[in-house]
Amino acid sequence: MTRLPKHSTSMVVWLLLLTLPFWMSAIGGYTALGSRVVVLALAAMSLNFLLGFTGVLSFGHAAYFGLGVYGVGLTLKYLLPNTLVGIAVGVLAGTIAAAVVGALIVRLRGVYFAMVTIAFGQVFYFIAYRWNTVTGGDDGLSGWRRVPIELGVTRLDILGNDKAFYYLVLFCFAGAVTAMAGLLASPFGRTLLAIRENERRARFLGIPVDQHIWLSWVTSCMFVSLAGALYALLNNFADPHDLRWDQSGDFVIMAVLGGMRAFWGPLIGAAIFVVLQDYVSSQTENWMSFIGLFFILVVLFFPRGVLGILRRKSAS
Repeated sequence: MTRLPKHSTSMVVWLLLLTLPFWMSAIGGYTALGSRVVVLALAAMSLNFLLGFTGVLSFGHAAYFGLGVYGVGLTLKYLLPNTLVGIAVGVLAGTIAAAVVGALIVRLRGVYFAMVTIAFGQVFYFIAYRWNTVTGGDDGLSGWRRVPIELGVTRLDILGNDKAFYYLVLFCFAGAVTAMAGLLASPFGRTLLAIRENERRARFLGIPVDQHIWLSWVTSCMFVSLAGALYALLNNFADPHDLRWDQSGDFVIMAVLGGMRAFWGPLIGAAIFVVLQDYVSSQTENWMSFIGLFFILVVLFFPRGVLGILRRKSAS
């Protein structure tokens, strides 16, 4: 059996995503679960832009995901009940914070970079956790909800319509991953791959490595902030846990599980992670143990992730 070309794989992925609300219930799922898969897939693919295609590991992406969450919640609760404005504020907050933090840590490498991203992430987490009067503290930020989107000639009711909200999420996801694919296919993306493969040689060729890593970091965090903004609208709630380091760990697990050097790998990893979490958590309180065991088995025996397994079978 021959291996599917990349464009055919993409066509299959988009066909499944476009029709998801119509077949999800047939396999025991529901539309809101599909929305969660797409949102967290965007977060995992955003991290993979930095990890899989630049070779830089971050354990602090939850901070910018959480800033996207709180950007939406605070906007809708205190400033303006407008969904699109809330998304814009969430993305802007995460991107600006990432640009500032990235400028401070861009010269670090390896475990030092990863550990400092955790440290900065925990700063944002404790601000949200302690600032009770604004963020709600440990109880989270509630008392707000997504509102219908006015588009001039029409009105998109995403308040209680799960299908309408899913397609809003899918529209944002499509725009983000199209931008990612375009960047990775550009000279900038090829330069990131060169840095991933051999940073010393890239410097020798005159490539401004630190500048490219900073741009990759900011771009990655911008997309993960968008995922956070959509996640806030999905739950109608902002939780300090969304900023915590273990949320970043979940994004890393999703990317590695699906195949971190493959463009669609994190999407597959997110789908497996979210569906397993939803099913196993309904059966036992120790659901994370089962997911952890599954993750360990994949890493030990299939280091290229689930997508690597599928590609190996299609090529045989």
